[in-house]
Amino acid sequence: MLRSRKVRREEPIGVHMPDPIVDRADGTDPEHEALLADSVGLALLVILETLSPAERLAFVLHDMFAVPFDEIAPIVDRSPEAARQLASRARRRVQGENTVPDTDLDTQREVVDAFLAAAREGDFAALVAVLDPDVVLRADIGPLPTGGLQEVRGAEAVAGQALAYSQLGLLVQPALINGVAGVVSILDGQPFSIGAVTVRGGKIVEIDILADPERLRLLDLTILEN
Repeated sequence: MLRSRKVRREEPIGVHMPDPIVDRADGTDPEHEALLADSVGLALLVILETLSPAERLAFVLHDMFAVPFDEIAPIVDRSPEAARQLASRARRRVQGENTVPDTDLDTQREVVDAFLAAAREGDFAALVAVLDPDVVLRADIGPLPTGGLQEVRGAEAVAGQALAYSQLGLLVQPALINGVAGVVSILDGQPFSIGAVTVRGGKIVEIDILADPERLRLLDLTILEN
């Protein structure tokens, strides 16, 4: 695939947010348990998408599947040492992000509930208080050129976005997104967005939002109605 991409000189379409696994806030559906057992959080999947194809292959094959660099090298069309460097660059990128959440779901939900309450009440200071100073919000709003993955960084900027969205009249429903606390937002009876929240140390460090209308229509959210 890498060689074919080079020959056809395809242009990247931007970072892609993987489809989330959505469950009720009170527990994971049994059908999803096996998927989540071998899965990684949505935030980490998004970070992996920011890597080049060669970096992603080298990192995943070596760090997750223990494939030797001698075997990875011909796959990425590099020398073994160059493949090692690809994996090293990818590892530094992944480790530099706050993609691993606190494991306690109750704590996650308390922080997310506080964030939502502050947004509803228009309390900017309370919003900033539950956000990490370096919080990152990513929103996939649809295909390029008008869409793509948009990114906002910093507590005050993210709080401002939250206040703006609170004016849309959304029905916000708590949910588990890839096994962590999150929300599903509804507008006029239709899914508007799905947000996965990464909480570390009692603060929100990442928010990943899928708001692509076409992709949302393809997701089965009936589990939230049970």
